[in-house]
Order: sequence, then C-alpha cells, then structure tokens
Amino acid sequence: MNQQDFEARHREEWARLDEWLTLSARKRPADDDFPRRYRGLCQQLALARKRRYSSGLVAELNALVLRAHHVLYGERASGDNRWLHFLLAGFPQALRSNARLVWLATALFVVPGLALAFACHLDSDMIFSVMSADEVRSFEAMYDPANDRFGRERGAGTDLTMFGYYIKNNIGVSFRTFAGGILMGLGSAFFLLYNGVMIGAVAGHLNQAGLAQTFFPFVIGHGAFELTAIVFSGAAGLKLGGALIDPAGLRRIEALRLAAREAIVIMYGAFVMLVIAAFIEAFWSASAALPEHLKYSVGGALWLLVIVYCLFSGRRDAA
Repeated sequence: MNQQDFEARHREEWARLDEWLTLSARKRPADDDFPRRYRGLCQQLALARKRRYSSGLVAELNALVLRAHHVLYGERASGDNRWLHFLLAGFPQALRSNARLVWLATALFVVPGLALAFACHLDSDMIFSVMSADEVRSFEAMYDPANDRFGRERGAGTDLTMFGYYIKNNIGVSFRTFAGGILMGLGSAFFLLYNGVMIGAVAGHLNQAGLAQTFFPFVIGHGAFELTAIVFSGAAGLKLGGALIDPAGLRRIEALRLAAREAIVIMYGAFVMLVIAAFIEAFWSASAALPEHLKYSVGGALWLLVIVYCLFSGRRDAA
C-alpha cells in the first residue's frame, strides 16, 4: 500500500480521534473502545515508519499517539493523580478492551478447577493424583476446626509475617503466569490450567473430608481479588503470546512491544489486587473467631464489588 492509499484509508479515523482528544476532559464523551483505537494508531505509526512514508506523516501520527497515550494513562498536564486515574479508569478499561482474552483465561482456569473439584469430591483418592500424601495432610491440618488461625500451619508466624509471605507467593504465581506468555502464550495457558487444577483439587478434597465449614469461609474473602488477579495475569500473558503468533503485519518484536504496553497496565492492576488479597488473607480470612455467616457476607460483597468495578469503572472520564 502506497502512502496515498494508506492516508485515504485511515485519514477519517485520525480526524475523529483528533477531534475527540481536542475536547476538554470534562466534555469528552466516554469511549470504552479508545484503548483498541490507540493500539491501532500505534500499529499505523509503526507501519508508516517501516514503509518509510513521508516525515510529515510520521511526525503527525507520532504527535497523535503521544496525545492519546497521555489520555489513556492519565498523564495529563493538568496534574491529575495518575494512580487514581489508573485505578478508576485505566485498569478496568484495559480489561474490557481485552475481554476475549480475559474470558479465555477464565475458562482455562475455572473449567479444569471445577472438573478436579468434582472428581476429588466423588473420589477421596483422586487428590493423590495431583499432590503427595504429605501435602494432603498439610492442607487438612491447615483447616482443622480446632485451629485458632486457618490457612496456615500451626506456629507459622504472626499475621504480619504471613501478610509478607502471601504477597511474595501471590505475586510469584501471578508473574509466572504472565511471563509464560512469551512462549507463544503456552506458558500462560499452562500456569492457568495448573493453578486451576490444584485449587480445584484442594477444594474438592477438603469438601469431601468434611472441612468445608473452615475452607470456604477462609477463601471467599481474599479469593475475590487473588483468583481474579491470577486470571488477569494469564490474560496479559496471552496477549503477549497472541502478538507473537499473529503480529498483524509488523515485525514480531514491534508487535510484542505494542502488546506489552497494554499488558503491563493489566499487570499493574493485578499486583494491586494481590496486595489487597494478601492483606485480607492474613488479617481477616485466617481468623477462627469470626462467624461463618459474616465471612460469607463480606466475601460475597467483595466479589460483587470486583465484578461491578471491572464491568463499569472508568466508563466515564475519570476526571
């Protein structure tokens, strides 16, 4: 495609984007499709450079990309709080613009988890196909109704110590799930499947062993943040893998760079969710003094909060 055809094909969408960006933050209408349009604009700039189109066109597209980047990531000259803008708009918008990958990651995590949970509930020996007898005994001991703190071995440390441990462990799981995307997405798919299988197996076995009254009240609260963060990390990894499999006419390194820009936004949000999950797990979920109905009520409210946040936050301009 020569430059004239390239401009004729995209000039109208550039004009519409320029008009939208020119509006003040308060007058600018909400546009959930903006992250996708921004990615498309970045690809068009990369193509213009690769095909050695005129310096004037490259400069024009570069300026438009910079303006769009500032709006997308909240880096406005007006001094908006970047982290607040990110939490209220940037992160949930990135999730919605990659909804297909989020749903794919959810399926890879949830379907094998439910299958193993059902199998382990029906067959008490099924758990030993995925973990050792010592590991099984350790999990049973963690959720013994006689414990004063659930989800940890006796004498495992203070709540503050466990808070640090949970942060380290959760972020490690999340990062591996994300980084596996560099292997054409196969690594991310593997870790989603693996974590889903292990969590499902433990849930099914403990339910079969009569420990549901301690296990499910423990996980429901922090699970709203921890489990969804693992899924989001997998979606970010699958985005990297998708860019390598189908670079859309770009060099793979360029396609990977463009995909990473949005994937890292998702990962920042996932890390925040994991810190929240670790805090809840250490100081709330583990307590045996809190009644089950209270844990279920708070846990249900947290799940509802996460779902509503992901679906609706940022649909209006964050300003």
